[in-house]
Amino acid sequence: METETVQRLLGRLKALRIESGLTQEEFAEKSGISYKYYQAVEAGRKRDLRLSTLDRLANGHGLEPWQLLLPGGSANIGGKSAKVRSSRRKTGT
Repeated sequence: METETVQRLLGRLKALRIESGLTQEEFAEKSGISYKYYQAVEAGRKRDLRLSTLDRLANGHGLEPWQLLLPGGSANIGGKSAKVRSSRRKTGT
């Protein structure tokens, strides 16, 4: 995945986990993946995710995979909105 897409995905996953009030271990269990693997994903050490993994991460939390990849500041999470900060830095003028 391209760097910007990876950063967007990682940011959304972390925001979804925090908004849901889950630990990394609970989030991973709910997604059907191992805790250690999810920990590496959120930390950015696993950047080439399989589509099946992306599907598990999204579907385990009531989302479709494409919702984790959309640009913008929030993802609809079961009627809630999880704010996600952009990884881009703004330059002053």
